[in-house]
Amino acid sequence: MPWDNVLWVAVLMGLVGLAILIVLWPGKKHGKRLLERWGVAEPEPAEVELAVRYLKRRRLWYPWLFLAIPPLLDDTTTGSILATLLLGGLIAELLAQRPSRGPRREAELAPRALLGIVPAWILVLGGLAAAGALAHLALTAQWKLLAVAVGTALISAAITLLAVRRPAVGAARADLALRCRSARVAVGLGIGACTAIGWPAGDFVSFLAVVAGLAAFLAVTAPAKPRPAAA
Repeated sequence: MPWDNVLWVAVLMGLVGLAILIVLWPGKKHGKRLLERWGVAEPEPAEVELAVRYLKRRRLWYPWLFLAIPPLLDDTTTGSILATLLLGGLIAELLAQRPSRGPRREAELAPRALLGIVPAWILVLGGLAAAGALAHLALTAQWKLLAVAVGTALISAAITLLAVRRPAVGAARADLALRCRSARVAVGLGIGACTAIGWPAGDFVSFLAVVAGLAAFLAVTAPAKPRPAAA
């Protein structure tokens, strides 16, 4: 791509990311709505504050990532946008690994397990979507897209594992809800991105793959069941 086109794409996508940041910059309403969607009934102010901080960690990076990633990949399709959102999630989870400056909740005696955060059927769907996309790209010798799809799958897996192991903060039910949300959205974005990247041709088989990927994305990212209030 010519340099002037790269610069134009970078500016355009940067403006898109800035618009997303302005429109979706979280406040208390957003934090409360997020917790309620993910099963926390009548969240307390401290829980809402935790959710707002969780959202800010993700959305702060969108303008910069939209500015850099689509021009770098020479791609402004859905796959590139989903991969950008995944990178924002990865940065947020890496930052969340640092010990909290505020009061921390004591760790539970039972260690967290991956299947306690993400159901097995979600992991299976994510694995199938990644494997199908990688196999198709390898068979059709689309090596650049194959590398992008591999990176996307690895980032999705990394976010999921980081969501399981990050330090416990705040009330147990809000902490668990946000972990589940991080992991499930990461797997869902991984499914969507791998499907969009792995099946770029406009034939009927690609259409069916994209439809299946969309259905899997919606199923995986659907909020978990409500959790009872803490005692």
